[in-house]
Amino acid sequence: MKTKRIRNVVFQLHRYIGLFVGLITVVVGLTGSLLVFRQEIDRVLVRSQFGEVVPQQSLITPTELLETVSTTLRDRHLILDSLSIPLTTNAPYAVWLKSIDEKWTEVFINPYTGVILGTRQWENSLYDVVYRLHYQLLAGDIGLTVVGIVAFLLLLLCITGIILWSGWKKLINGFKIKWKAHPQRVSFDVHKVIGIVTALFLAMIAFTGFCWNFAVFTQPIIYALTQTPQLAEPTSTPPTTPKSPVTLNEVLIKADAVLPGAVTTNISLPSTPEGIFRISKKFPHEKGYGRSEVYLDQYTGDILRVRDARALPLAEAILNVFALVHHGTFGGWLTRFFYVFVGLAPTILMVTGFVMWWSKKIKLPSKHNHESSS
Repeated sequence: MKTKRIRNVVFQLHRYIGLFVGLITVVVGLTGSLLVFRQEIDRVLVRSQFGEVVPQQSLITPTELLETVSTTLRDRHLILDSLSIPLTTNAPYAVWLKSIDEKWTEVFINPYTGVILGTRQWENSLYDVVYRLHYQLLAGDIGLTVVGIVAFLLLLLCITGIILWSGWKKLINGFKIKWKAHPQRVSFDVHKVIGIVTALFLAMIAFTGFCWNFAVFTQPIIYALTQTPQLAEPTSTPPTTPKSPVTLNEVLIKADAVLPGAVTTNISLPSTPEGIFRISKKFPHEKGYGRSEVYLDQYTGDILRVRDARALPLAEAILNVFALVHHGTFGGWLTRFFYVFVGLAPTILMVTGFVMWWSKKIKLPSKHNHESSS
């Protein structure tokens, strides 16, 4: 009797959390499905708008590319921020610039000829709109908090759904769908099957999303629990006497030397007197664009810190896994395609859950008591 009472409480919790956050999880889930292949989709959009780069024998140096962009856009009063280097040879490099009001401009440049192919206002790009809709509902800091709370509630939905799954009594029943049954029964069966197949992955996505949206609270906890020192961000030390600044080519040579075998994927430039060079690197075994970084003083070129993805402190390794789990890149193409389906799952679960709730509300006839078997 006590078990039945607890199960009923779990059921009610599952039902009303689902009704409360259903629409937001649909928006976040659908946009998440789009973002699984965001880089590939964006690459197609860039190619269709600016054309494809034809690989040649030699590349122009990053220093020359940045000088070209800086000279061409001098009248727009933009600040050079970074240079993004694609992993494919037929894609343009992207130079990022920011304005005083924190608006971002992306300049696409042919790395073989130095010709500027075009510019894009980042805030108007499809990727940025979908991304901001995904993690903050296009509502700034308020949306960020709302999505973080919804992520936590989604985690509770996954846990309660796993507890309520009918397959714990008889495994085969947990995966059976009676397509010819009453619509309420079909909804119940689809809900339980889709739910159990995606529950673990949705739970991991929800947990990592919650941690990211509330990083100011969760990251110190992760560092504390793992007893990992949380280091301050590296800064450059302005010289007391005038001296020639270090060149970007020298910085890249030093970064290559400290992480041999890794390719450079991004060059972040200093924009303040205390700013630093941050060179992002990728080793062959790493997923995506890599997680290794080299931080260098902008005046001396001294190496301030090295973040080697092959030997990360425990807290950083956990946060690194967060990205793999949340984006579905941990298993390559197979898990990425599966994550597209996982992103669609909240829509299916909300529709089937609403059908079951509404059918019970208007008391449609049903041959089964779904509450007791859910």
